[in-house]
Amino acid sequence: MGSIKLKNIRVFAYHGCLVEEEKIGSDYRVDLKVKGDLSNSATSDELIDTIDYVHLNKIVKEEMAIRSKLLESVAERINNRVLQEIIMVQKVKVSVSKINPPIGGNVAMVSVTRSKSR
Repeated sequence: MGSIKLKNIRVFAYHGCLVEEEKIGSDYRVDLKVKGDLSNSATSDELIDTIDYVHLNKIVKEEMAIRSKLLESVAERINNRVLQEIIMVQKVKVSVSKINPPIGGNVAMVSVTRSKSR
């Protein structure tokens, strides 16, 4: 078993319950961690034998482009797609963070974390 992490994927998106968030958008940070059997790729040195992090990044960017009111929904969609599209992944954990959320205070970011296993 091994893990692959993508840290601080930066995305501009339009999530949120406020009308303003739909119009002006916000900066987001996504962190993704997947677990799976990496023993074949460790010996073969072939991309086909591993969990492709380029594919993981593509899933994150595509799902972040679909507007949602709640970060929980975005995180769940990312987890579902990773498990659907990448058979080698046994467990996925994603954190979606809104940077400088419009909550009337000095808050650097708000994050939602969801995980899912086969």
